[in-house]
Amino acid sequence: MRGSVRLPTHASPAIPREVRVAEEDESRFYGRECYVFNPALATASNDTHCTHCRFYLTSRCPHIDEFLDDVEDLSPE
Repeated sequence: MRGSVRLPTHASPAIPREVRVAEEDESRFYGRECYVFNPALATASNDTHCTHCRFYLTSRCPHIDEFLDDVEDLSPE
């Protein structure tokens, strides 16, 4: 008796969903038009990631609500 062959019904890559979500989250906080490098950090850190921005998590950050929402999503209920 021969077994059946299972074929995927969609064209998504074989990357687990958790990894894809992590990659999407990482790109959310990268390369923003408002990025200003924080000179208190080593110049090698100047990669336009929000965590290296002078305004990161300050009231001067135009996206502070988005960062706070992201943190609230991680909080246990």
